[in-house]
Amino acid sequence: MAELGGPEAVQLHQEDADIKGDDGEPSAGETTHQQEVKNESKEAEDSDSKPSACTDRHISIQTNLQGLETLVDLDGAGRKSCPLCPEEKFKACYSHKLRRHLQNLHWKVYVEFEGQRMCICHLPCRHMKPSSSGDQALARQVAHYHCVVCSNTIARKTDMISHLKRHVNKGETEASYSSSSDVSAKDEPAPSGQTYEIMKELGTNVQLMPNHATPLKSDTYFSRKMKINRQLIFCSLAVLAEERSPLESLDAFGATGIMGLQWAKHLRKAVKVTINDISDTCVKMIRENCQLNHIRVDRAPRGPRGSEATGAEAEAGGAVTVEVTKMDANVIMHLRAFDYIHLDPFGTAVNYLDAAFRNVRNLGIVSVTSTDTGSLYAKSPHVTLRHYGCHVVRTEYYKELAARIVVSTVARAAARCNKGIEVLLAVALEHFVLVVVRVLRGPTQADESAKKLRKLVHCQWCEERVFLKMTNMVDDTLPCNCHGSLPGKTAVQLGPLWSGPLFNTGFLRGMYSASVQHSMEDIQPLIKTLIYESECTTLKSAVHIPSTVINQVECGVVIKTPPSGDESGPADPSVKRKSSEDCGNVLKKLKPDASLDHPPFYYSIHRHSIRGMNMPKLNKFLQYLTEAGFRVSRTHFDPTGVRTDANLDQFKAVLTKYSVPTFTNASSENPV
Repeated sequence: MAELGGPEAVQLHQEDADIKGDDGEPSAGETTHQQEVKNESKEAEDSDSKPSACTDRHISIQTNLQGLETLVDLDGAGRKSCPLCPEEKFKACYSHKLRRHLQNLHWKVYVEFEGQRMCICHLPCRHMKPSSSGDQALARQVAHYHCVVCSNTIARKTDMISHLKRHVNKGETEASYSSSSDVSAKDEPAPSGQTYEIMKELGTNVQLMPNHATPLKSDTYFSRKMKINRQLIFCSLAVLAEERSPLESLDAFGATGIMGLQWAKHLRKAVKVTINDISDTCVKMIRENCQLNHIRVDRAPRGPRGSEATGAEAEAGGAVTVEVTKMDANVIMHLRAFDYIHLDPFGTAVNYLDAAFRNVRNLGIVSVTSTDTGSLYAKSPHVTLRHYGCHVVRTEYYKELAARIVVSTVARAAARCNKGIEVLLAVALEHFVLVVVRVLRGPTQADESAKKLRKLVHCQWCEERVFLKMTNMVDDTLPCNCHGSLPGKTAVQLGPLWSGPLFNTGFLRGMYSASVQHSMEDIQPLIKTLIYESECTTLKSAVHIPSTVINQVECGVVIKTPPSGDESGPADPSVKRKSSEDCGNVLKKLKPDASLDHPPFYYSIHRHSIRGMNMPKLNKFLQYLTEAGFRVSRTHFDPTGVRTDANLDQFKAVLTKYSVPTFTNASSENPV
């Protein structure tokens, strides 16, 4: 043990935070009590100046393997010792053997945090673990990790991971200590002396707190997994901006403000953006993010649409402005009217639907993002009944079931305000359920929407399903014969659910054009799948999607597109109003049949596969269903799902016809 106290070992350990705070170097003759007294004095000194004490890292913390190998001159001749092992554990050896030792022992079991990798260390940095006899001389060294944040030593890898998670929950990261001394006087420090992380998405820069990924610990919650959600909402707003300009939009739960900033930065004068949040920390960060993106914050509250511009807008000279408000989401939606409202609370949005439909303008859009997938995906049926008033069980089509649950809740909230809805988009992915609806004012529209709320009859044995009509019994409704051939009742009633279509083809084509215009390659395949799903056509039978096909009638409104050739009509306002009224009358006639044209739900090809048979490829099976005379398409809800107007018996008949046996009976060829 005398070798460990020599000048070589002291030089190797000098960068350790537990040793560099001492005035003198520890000797091998120190007792355990003296070391504990010195450690307590060091902790008292470090508590006053913690950031400066953690700027130097231990030699076991590196960013790559080359940094670990540079601790030793591996290119030189002769034997060399391991910088992270004592001499009695790993004797000096040649370079090729030492390189393998560093890779296979120290680097292979590292713990990564914020780009830094903490390798395992075998140096005598920790207190020696006494032997069973209590003799300190017979004690052994314990392998450990050095924390990159606080320089504490942790023995187990799992304990180090839990230790780092506690740092993240408290908002303490490696960057908060290493860069706290470099903050200039002109920069305003973050809460609790923390620094921000800059993230860029869709050309918009936002500042993130160190604990931004922990929703229960941070007000400014930000999830990178919701990027698709933000882009879908942006495209839906861009389509509405083509119909009316300027329009007033509201991001009711701003958090970091990235969604509203993307609206203002790319759509500019076509949209008047209001970002709201009830948290002081969020409002402060939203204002800082506006300055980061060179967007002017409108201090004065905006008046009704059509009024004269305020002094701040006139002074800006056409610059992009954003209004930032601090109040409850229900309050601001009751006080002011908007053309576009987006609700994205953490969890369910049922508490804000009544206020959203109270003042939303006619033919406006309300988008709702629900992240309570536990209740929507039938993992907590009692919570689903409490929040949405729907009975639900786990089915093969549970994602579409979740989307129809949210739409039914939105329709009931709109009907209470004498408004109807038209579903433009309903997406259910792993992390969220997004529903985008257009608001149709009037009690007649509300009654039409209420008629589409029906109970669903579901067979728990064969997964057959059908919407229950008035005065129909459960056993007489299901086309399957499970209730007669099996003992007991197999059918259950779910809902009430939305029985109408979940997509609007013309609106989706407009979203696709907006995604191409703003270079959103991430969601273009998804929007294409939604278009094919809304038309219920396969990819091969679908035609190319031109950019001018978005000129379609939606609830009496014609989406603006550049006129081309003979299709361009007169510019007289009276003629345009007359055409809109005619389109509205045609839509009223077609509305009762619109919900029956689009096939509801889908079948999973793996769920209904036949035992002992090799089923055909999915694309081939879609072709077989089309040849049999059925409408068919794939669905974004399930990669193995098939949306078709065929019932389950017809679906299984086609699947059985084109399935091949797995093996042939060769018992006759091999006699006993």
